[in-house]
Amino acid sequence: MSIYAISDLHLSFNTNKPMNIFGWNDYEEKIREDWDNKVKEDDLVLLPGDFSWEMKLNTTYKDFEYINSLPGKKLLLKGNHDYWWTTLKSMRKYLEDNKLKNIDFIYNNSYEYEGYIITGTRGWNLAPDNQDDKKIEERELMRLENSIKDGINKYGEKPIIVCMHYPPLLKDYKESDFTRILEKYNNVKFCLYGHLHGKSHVNVLEGIRNNIDYRMVSCDYTNFQLIKIV
Repeated sequence: MSIYAISDLHLSFNTNKPMNIFGWNDYEEKIREDWDNKVKEDDLVLLPGDFSWEMKLNTTYKDFEYINSLPGKKLLLKGNHDYWWTTLKSMRKYLEDNKLKNIDFIYNNSYEYEGYIITGTRGWNLAPDNQDDKKIEERELMRLENSIKDGINKYGEKPIIVCMHYPPLLKDYKESDFTRILEKYNNVKFCLYGHLHGKSHVNVLEGIRNNIDYRMVSCDYTNFQLIKIV
């Protein structure tokens, strides 16, 4: 059984937010074809943010139906454009009421899958330029550490895969308060992130740094293909 990742699907099956204006032509079918070829029912797919353009949870059905029709278990993380995101209880009830299975959320919690702990948080800008941004950053730093601690407390010293939406490091920010938290825990082995698109790809920093393997998984960066993590 394997773990894959892909982020920033920006689905809009129920609203008029076409991504082809950015050159994302027929990308939903490209993702579906690659997903079907790679993922088995017992595999896990991590989706770190910006899943749907919808503004309200009750209008997301077609977007959730899309990933529900694809094989594997799916874990979603909140992105900066996921305005439909509400409480964990409400989102789980929505999935249950609509018979959408094998989907769950990373939100102030953690999971164990095949000997790996899955944790994470949305993150924030690496250079907050006002007090409100700083408060959001501090909250996200706390959520990141709490999620990691929750995983260790529940599942022990197993290797950890951290999911974030915002990048915790960039070419011009090779370390941050987020990376310092990750490096506090020796069993953090992977950090997956997205958020960056188009020309912003020049800022991507990937690879192993201080024993953590950083992977950028925005779908346009990966050519609309899932990335195998383990």
